[in-house]
Amino acid sequence: MAEITMEMIKELRARTAAGFMDCKKALQEAGGDMEKAVDILRKKGLAIAAKRAAKATSEGVVAAYIHANNKIGVLVEINCETDFVARTDEFKEFAHNVAMQIAATNPVAVSREEVPQEVLEREKKLYEEQARESGKPENVIEKIVQGKLEKFYQEAVLLEQPYIKNPDLTIQDLLNELITKTGEKIVIRRFARFQVGEE
Repeated sequence: MAEITMEMIKELRARTAAGFMDCKKALQEAGGDMEKAVDILRKKGLAIAAKRAAKATSEGVVAAYIHANNKIGVLVEINCETDFVARTDEFKEFAHNVAMQIAATNPVAVSREEVPQEVLEREKKLYEEQARESGKPENVIEKIVQGKLEKFYQEAVLLEQPYIKNPDLTIQDLLNELITKTGEKIVIRRFARFQVGEE
């Protein structure tokens, strides 16, 4: 069994934002393997998020972010269960970071389910045409289209995007970490992004 040092615990805390004891336990469980410990904590975050899924989220904040050049502005609504959590610095910082993410990446929707059907159909059609033009056989085209759609989701869906401040994490990972920390259900409800000169 590898020795679990304070440095290792500190590093894991910096990477996952999990509590001290959770990091220590995850490192022990992973036999000192940092990557395994990160996965253990992510799974735990997912488990807590799943448990909270049925809770009502009637509190929260609307965060605004205006990009430095005053040409892009974002409003995002993020909900939680209690006003107490909504007022915490961590919650507000999360909301600010999500608004910044939206300004930088211009997502189409919060989740896969919210991507408009016509956008999805247009993307599929485009990928099918590209695959046919390159002379791919029909049985391969479907796989190519699926692969390209997955990539599209990672770029266009907010929760699946790599976080701009740490591309090892997705916005969903960031959300799960906050859910784990606060013990509350948290939802990115909706957003609006404005860009000068764009409809």
